[in-house]
Amino acid sequence: MKMHDLKPSPGAKKDRIRYGRGLGSGKGEFSGRGRKGQKARAGGRVRPGFEGGQLPLIKRLPAKHGFTNPFKKEFQLVNVGLLSERFQAGAIISEAVLQANGIVRKNIPVKVLGTGDINKALTVNASAFSDSARAKIEAAGGKAVKA
Repeated sequence: MKMHDLKPSPGAKKDRIRYGRGLGSGKGEFSGRGRKGQKARAGGRVRPGFEGGQLPLIKRLPAKHGFTNPFKKEFQLVNVGLLSERFQAGAIISEAVLQANGIVRKNIPVKVLGTGDINKALTVNASAFSDSARAKIEAAGGKAVKA
């Protein structure tokens, strides 16, 4: 077989449709567009999203402002004032103890915040602490341990 013997398989090559080239072509007169109307005209299309004058979907939806970080860590928040109220001096407070007392839910990390006063020495084990919470716990003679 030589290069000049090569040709495509039968049926692989088709002629393009030639619109508007006479009635005998099968695509003459209206060229497959029908008789009248917007879609029969040159340039007769509507822009993407146009709904015939009805308020378009993109305008009916509420505007979404800003950015939502999909990797944001969600914490349950506990204040040092609450810990001071609920626990005795010298208590060791962990996330499991907080769950047992009904202060937090399971499987969500806990962050201790510095709202309120603490005057007892408590050892607090939590996933995170605010700077003010850590300072208040240590000033009261306790320990803030990151779990």
